[in-house]
Formats: sequence, structure tokens, C-alpha cells
Amino acid sequence: MPSLSPSLLLPSSLLFCSLLLLCPSMASSDPSFALRLSGEKRKPHEGRLEVFVNGEWGTVCDDDFSLSAAQVVCRQLGFIDAESWASRAKYGQGQGRIWLDNVHCLGSEKSLLDCKSNGVGVSDCKHSEDVGVVCSQRRIPGFHFIRTEAHDQGVNVQVEDVRIRATYSHRKRIPITEGFLEVKDAGKWRQICDMDWTMRNSRVICGMYGFPTEKRYNPKSYKLLASRRKKNFWTHSVNCSGNEAGLSECKLGRDVPLRGNQTCSGGWPVVVSCAPGRAFAPSVSAGFRKAYRMEQPLVRLRGGAMIGEGRVEVLKNGEWGTVCDDQWDLRAATVVCRELGFGSAKEALTGARMGQGMGPVHMNEVLCSGFEKSLTECRFNRESTGCSHEEDAGVRCNIPEMGFNKRLRLSGGRNPLEGRVEVLTQRNGSLHWGSVCSEGWGTMEAMVVCRQLGLGFASHAFQETWYWQGDGTTDGVVMSGVKCSGAELTLDQCLHHGKHVNCPRGGGRYAAGVSCTHTAPDLVLNAPVVEQTTYLEDRPLYALTCAQEENCLSSSASSADPTSYRRLMRFSSQIHNNGQSDFRPRAGPQSWIWHECHRHYHSMEVFTHYDLLSLNGTKVAEGHKASFCLEDTYCEEGIQKRYECANFGQQGITVGCWDTYRHDIDCQWIDITDLRPGDYMFQVVINPNFEVAESDYSNNVMKCKARYDGHRMWTYNCHIGGSLSSDTDDSFPGLLTNQISHR
Repeated sequence: MPSLSPSLLLPSSLLFCSLLLLCPSMASSDPSFALRLSGEKRKPHEGRLEVFVNGEWGTVCDDDFSLSAAQVVCRQLGFIDAESWASRAKYGQGQGRIWLDNVHCLGSEKSLLDCKSNGVGVSDCKHSEDVGVVCSQRRIPGFHFIRTEAHDQGVNVQVEDVRIRATYSHRKRIPITEGFLEVKDAGKWRQICDMDWTMRNSRVICGMYGFPTEKRYNPKSYKLLASRRKKNFWTHSVNCSGNEAGLSECKLGRDVPLRGNQTCSGGWPVVVSCAPGRAFAPSVSAGFRKAYRMEQPLVRLRGGAMIGEGRVEVLKNGEWGTVCDDQWDLRAATVVCRELGFGSAKEALTGARMGQGMGPVHMNEVLCSGFEKSLTECRFNRESTGCSHEEDAGVRCNIPEMGFNKRLRLSGGRNPLEGRVEVLTQRNGSLHWGSVCSEGWGTMEAMVVCRQLGLGFASHAFQETWYWQGDGTTDGVVMSGVKCSGAELTLDQCLHHGKHVNCPRGGGRYAAGVSCTHTAPDLVLNAPVVEQTTYLEDRPLYALTCAQEENCLSSSASSADPTSYRRLMRFSSQIHNNGQSDFRPRAGPQSWIWHECHRHYHSMEVFTHYDLLSLNGTKVAEGHKASFCLEDTYCEEGIQKRYECANFGQQGITVGCWDTYRHDIDCQWIDITDLRPGDYMFQVVINPNFEVAESDYSNNVMKCKARYDGHRMWTYNCHIGGSLSSDTDDSFPGLLTNQISHR
């Protein structure tokens, strides 16, 4: 056993315990003891476990550590529970002493020091054995831990809550962006003295409340208010560098020199003023538009259910790509969040938690200072390769408190994720709950409802809700004609009839309803496969009987001579489920349609549209691919196929699998028999009627440039999403075009 250092001053009871090897250690009430999660952490609720004893931070050895010990640690840090613990310095090797070894906890202890161990300072471990802890994200109500350097003075500071207290004139504004900063300490709200307060401190506070940056304010009115109010100052000052994701990352300085804990000598209470991002600004005045010039975005979020979360994608050389999660941390995530008009990051997501992206991985090993205006300004490894989309980085950002979920509710459902949609409206000076007319109600409208309520994605939109009994508190239909694009933050931001409600079907059993889910599929077409497999074929009409029955030919085929030929632009399509749940047809098997010619069921009446458009967007030729049989044709390594059309099997596309339709099968074409030679746009749209909810509809459209000379068809510059320029290009890169004649 290693000898104890003479410099380590331990109580005699602890020296005795250290000789017994297993005994309860010092009392949990000792003010010189504290915990923190440190190291190479990617989330605020995980990291290397470090303990503060006798004025020095040290680590804990992973020998005999257990989930029970992790639970004690997490509760002591203000989290409800522990998810797991990690051995072998997963969060990097610490420095200094290894204070605890062979820790044995029952899980009911109030402090880690109440658990048995070898004794404080007694360890035969190395820092390669430093233990890490992962806590649940849910915090104990009323508990908020702020890390502090005041431990050097033997002070363990805990703050229950932080708030921006708006003045009366600002309280009715949403969001609240300005007011006195107060902390809750020992159950009482206290002001902070502004003697050492900096704009960098304000920047961190604003980030916590969902605002990208701080701004200056007029201090006159606040000084007048402060002079009339009773003072009750907090005794600690805050010292932030400005790049922290939250106040818990800042340091607390020495006690502020206060007089009787009531006055701030030579100063005033801190006031914080924040600038909201464009999505949350209270107005769209000319000054606001000038402040937020709409430029081509270089960073975007995809795949997230809620506003302010998603997979991080970066635009480079005209192509969107993802970011690898190697070294991805809260600082880099916060740069992304602020760049997009949100606050600081709540979480830096790794392991493609928001779904896998497509295309290149543009950035790896990103290192940000926290003050960059864009993620593209951060340093990253330009040479590093080998990062797959399984490692795509994501973020969850702080957003302002807008009160969105207070204006809407779901009623009558079997669980909190479903029910009849009810909105809060004002009539004759009072507020009333009412239902929404279901005419025209669809997936896009349901998506907005689920997002507004914080319930994720929509899984279904209902136009009949007679099976959900109401509670009798609604005043009938109060909203009709609702039409959403899907990007709105609230239902009342969608187009609707306003006060002139018009719902011929009435409400009641026909009121609008939704069912929400935390995950959703995401279908993406493989554009290069389409481009590389395009060719022309002339085929006699009499050989296309099944295809004609399924409306896969243009309208002129119905009156054509059966011995005539149809010219078909054939191609393969490979559709990948890039989301976080399987893509399943909305209708159940009892509603599927049997097609005798092809001998299988079609589970979706409209799944994909294939069209050729003129350069002004007019449809000139159609494939009219109406129905699909959905199945897993090919899956990524390690993923099992689940859906197969044969033998009346279940239909769908598993996450990580492709549904492939070869160019040589029926209906995998566009009938261009009546098409004149020229330049066109080739367009494929997946799930065009939004019949099944997806996490991202922006990647459901593929567009290509196309040229037809009467004998051959070229397709080139195929891409997913966005808009396609109508400018023709006379140069055709030989490797990217198909010049195969009819066959």
C-alpha cells in the first residue's frame, strides 16, 4: 500500500479508515468536498468524474465502480439518475491525485463520500483508469449546479435557478429579451452586483435563454427602478470567458464586497439584454431585416423533430455534406446554434443521433474557439478521411421561451402523443378552447402541431376523431381552412380563414386530430444511379398491357394502335431510408390493392412521380408511377431485411435499407412518345402527397437537366433538393451522360 503524503492533512478518523481499507469516508456535509464532470465530454451531463478534497481536484479509479455509485454521483450533481459509467479514462486522463479507489456504494447514499472505499487518497491506480459517469438529462427540480473556483476558499456554491426578470413594460413581450438577472439561492431570488460584470457574461446568459447574442440597453430606467426596490444581492461574482455553453461552465470569483449583504458598493444590479434570432424576433421591421441580411446559408440542420435541433450539414462547392463527430463538443455545437439564430447548445450529438446524411463528409475533427460567426471559420482536419455517416454530428440548441405549447392541446387521445387538436382563441375579451376543421387537414398541418407541442414528428393526420371523446370544454370549431408549408413554428402561423370560420362538415366527429412520434423515416433517392442508368427503349403497345392498366403510360396511349410503339425513357431508382424509423405505408394490409398482372399488392396508391418538364416548369411527359410494392431490396451491413412483397408479406423500407426498382421492370420509365427534341428538366418526387410523415421533405425531390435529340436522351447534373437552373448547358461531360440509343 502506498504511504500517505505528509502534505495530505486528513482527520484522524480517516487515517484509521484508510488502514481498514473499506469504511465510510468523511461526512457528506463537509463543505470542502465537491464533484464535477470534466474531460473530453460531449454533453453537459457526462464526463470524467473529479472530486475536490482539501483544496485540490482529483479523479476516481474505476476499480469496483458500479452503476449504484454513478447514481449517487449524478444525484449529488443535481441529476435525477445515472444512465451508465465508463472505465479506462474514456473522457481523457485527469491530473493530480486519484482521491478514491475501490468505491462501493449501495445507491442510497447522499454523497459519494458516504460510500465505502480504500480511504481518501489511498489508491494504486493510474490515470488511465479514471472513471467516467453518464447521468440522465433530467435534473432534480429546483437544483442547478454551478462549477466554481471558490472551492479554493473551501466554499461549495449551489444555485437553484437563474432568471431574467423583465420590467412591467417588457413582461407582455414574447420572447422576454431584457431584464434584471437574478439567481435563486437558499430559496430566495437575489440580484447580482454589476461591479465586475462583463458583456461576455451577458453573452453566456443570453445563450442559455435561446438568444444568439447580447446587446446594449438604456440603463437609466433600470437605475431608477433599482433605487426604489429592496436590495438583496448574491455574494459571488460570475466570471465567464464568453464561449461557454451555459453558466454551469463559468467560474465564480471571490465574494463581492457587500455591505450587510444588502448593497452593492459602487454598483447596481446586473441587467441583461439579448438580441433574438430571426425566427423569434417580435417584428419584421425594416431595421430588423437590415440587421439580419438574408445571405446564402453555409450551415443548416436536418432530421430534427424540434426547432433548433438536427444533423449539422455544411455547404461546400455547391454541395451539402455532413460533419464528422470526432472531437465534436459543446463549443462547436454552440457556434452552429448561434450562427442559425438560436442560443447556445444544450447538447452536442454524436453517432448520427439525428439520422445519417448523404453525400460527402465535409469536416472532421472540428475545433472552435466559440467566438466564430460560422462553423466554417473553425479549424478542422482537412486531410482526415474514413469518417462514415454513422458518425454524423448533430446539435440541440437552446431556444427562447415562446409559450407555443400553451396555445394548443390534444384532447381525448389514448396517450399524450395523440388526440383531437384544440386551440386557444379569444372571444369577447375571454379565452376559449375550440377544435379545428378537418377539411384539407393533412400531414403538413399535423407536423406543425406536433412540433408546437414539443411531441416530435407527426405519424398520422386524422380527419375523423369521433372515437376520441372530448371533455365538454370546447366551443366548437374555431379554426378552419388551415394550410401549412411545414416550416411554421405554430399552427396560427399557417394560412387559415381567421375570424371567418367556414367548416361545412362541422366539427364534432370531423374535428382534426393528430398522432405524434419521436422518430420518423426519411427517404432519399440515389441521384447518381438515376443518372447512370438512363436510356431509351421503343416497345410495342401490345406488350405494355399491365403497365397501361396501372396508368404508367401517357394519355395518348389509350387511343393508339396496339401495334404501334411507345418510346420509353427508362432508368433505375434506388430509394434509401435515411431516417430513424421504418417507412411503412399509411394504409393497412386490408386496404392494399391487388394487381393481377404483376401478382402483388400495391400498398400506396401514389408513392413516386416521374415527370419531364419544360424549362418553364410545364409538364410535357409523364411516367405517372402511381403505386409501389415497398420492400427491402438491399440493406447496409449488419441490418436485417424486414419487408418483402412476395407471398403477401409485410411492406415497408427498414432504416438503413434500399428499395431498388431496376430500369428493366414495368413502369420504371417516362413515356416520351409525343415529346419533341429539346432541353428539359427531369424530375422525380418521392411521397409527393406527404401521405407518410418523414423527418425531412426537402430531400424528396430529385432534378436533372435533360436533352433529347430525337434519337438519344442525356441526363446530367442530377441533384437532390433545391432548385434547378433552367439555363441550358451545351457542354456534356462524357462520363456523366448516357448516349445509349434505343434498345
